[in-house]
Amino acid sequence: MKYNPIDASLFRENREKFVSKLKTNAIAIFNSNDEYLRSGDQTFPFKQNSDFFYLTGIDQEQSILILFPDCPNLRYKEVLFLRQTNEHIAVWEGHKYTKERAREASGITSIFWLDDLWSILPSIINYSESIYLNTNENDRFVQEVSYRDLRFINDLKEKYPLHDYKRSAPILRELRAGKSAREIDLTQIACRITGDAFRRVLKFVRPGVKEYEIEAEIIHEFIRQGATGHAYTPIIASGANANILHYNDNNQLCKDGEVILFDFAAEYANYNADLSRSVPVNGRFTKRQKDVYNSVLYVMKQAKKMLVSGTIWNDYHDEVGKIMSEQLIKLGLLSKFEVERQDPAMPLYKKYFMHGTSHHLGLDVHDFASRYKPFEAGNILTCEPGIYIKEEGLGIRLENDILITENGNIDLMADIPIEAEEIEEIMNS
Repeated sequence: MKYNPIDASLFRENREKFVSKLKTNAIAIFNSNDEYLRSGDQTFPFKQNSDFFYLTGIDQEQSILILFPDCPNLRYKEVLFLRQTNEHIAVWEGHKYTKERAREASGITSIFWLDDLWSILPSIINYSESIYLNTNENDRFVQEVSYRDLRFINDLKEKYPLHDYKRSAPILRELRAGKSAREIDLTQIACRITGDAFRRVLKFVRPGVKEYEIEAEIIHEFIRQGATGHAYTPIIASGANANILHYNDNNQLCKDGEVILFDFAAEYANYNADLSRSVPVNGRFTKRQKDVYNSVLYVMKQAKKMLVSGTIWNDYHDEVGKIMSEQLIKLGLLSKFEVERQDPAMPLYKKYFMHGTSHHLGLDVHDFASRYKPFEAGNILTCEPGIYIKEEGLGIRLENDILITENGNIDLMADIPIEAEEIEEIMNS
């Protein structure tokens, strides 16, 4: 790992919170992520299962966690199984956890090699009444390919068909949404690295550079500062490309007079930032570009005020839509007459602002949380309004990450340049 060690107390506390939600005499089992095939004998870079990391701090493949707080054998109340390293693995793959290092990272005392799983699990699972198992229940996820959790569930149910099976995901949806002080610190590091990368590209952008050259500057800064890499596939969208919401070809020439839409961020210790900015290729916005930019910025500032404890998800997005409609009328993109007579189920602003304003942020960029629960202190949400004008080849999106506290909210990216004049000043200094 590139990041500094995380105090194991974070993961101990996460496990304590989780097991407090279990039924009496229940066992919970968690798997690390798959190693996904890329091509031939090559795999994609390993990315840990967020729930597994949340509970263990272990950033390694082929690992299993068992939590059985009421286990009659005290040794097996918390058990971590790891892939056993050897000289061959050390030569070909490098670092793997030793048992001692895994104890330090996770705070778990009972650690065994994975080969011991099926000699230990049968000796305890039959003393449980319920089995909590985990799957990906992120409501943005559509399952098409089987994964380790699903295969494990099928295997376990075949071996133990009469147990009472439960879902771990609803518990984790509740717990992961509220960030602890240490999680906030890790997110702030990711935000700081992201901000440094943005300042770097502001000094680099000019007419004639390729989008991928800008992407190279970003990843240089991320890796230089110990980030794992990109939190998600970066968007470097110049000109009309900014109207493609998930554009990531990043292969076009940046031309004089265009605006580039950036959507990129660092991942640090598995925690993510999420940033969007829009900047003029030549360092100066035209009047029209600046007018659209300032409208987006105005909507963002108004939306941020609503990111407080107690806000309801749908009400929030409806209110942001009203503010956006006013700005689109001001820009001449909508007429007041049409807006007053629009179908509320199909608001006209969606032609120019077709995505949501916010999502939860954490171990996943679109983090695991309920969209039906009011916002609470400890939530981190993005705030990312945009205006996309296809006929003008112009797209503007601005995005910062906002922490909700008991006393309002804190913009974790408040120090990253965002005012149009500040952007121009840095680009021309």
